[in-house]
Amino acid sequence: MSQVSERYALALFQTAKQHEVMALVEEDLREVKKAFVENPELQDLIDSPNLTSENKRDIISQLFGQANVFVANTLLLMGERKRLNEVVGLVDAYIRLANEEQGIADAKVYSVRPLSAEEVTSVSSVFAKKVGKQALRIENIIDPSLIGGMRIQIGNQIYDSSISSKLERLQRQLIG
Repeated sequence: MSQVSERYALALFQTAKQHEVMALVEEDLREVKKAFVENPELQDLIDSPNLTSENKRDIISQLFGQANVFVANTLLLMGERKRLNEVVGLVDAYIRLANEEQGIADAKVYSVRPLSAEEVTSVSSVFAKKVGKQALRIENIIDPSLIGGMRIQIGNQIYDSSISSKLERLQRQLIG
């Protein structure tokens, strides 16, 4: 993550916090990131030297004009300053700032089937305490190769209670 994206994220975060729209801004930013990640040609289009700055501003307004005014204005400003290549970094930095403010951490939970609401709540409360947070924002990823159990990734920490990893450990013990 660059210092540029960090600065834009901090400015946007402070503005959103001041106007009490942190959650709305985060929601819109996640959609913006998704648009850039899932459509790499969007970045190529915006970076094209054949487009005037007015054309780029029009594209940004058409694509993201429905977003929160602070998000839209930030994107327009980044477009004017030829910094739209920093959008994904900006979103990641903003989410990190918002999570720190709220005592939340993002977690990926891999399981063989979708988790119920009760299971998500249970995993969140148990593992949030382990990492010193108040709650976890869980993304449930279905992975049939686990056979059973689950694997939880919170930042760079991984908690693995899947049957497949237990079988691998047992195999290593038997071979070793």
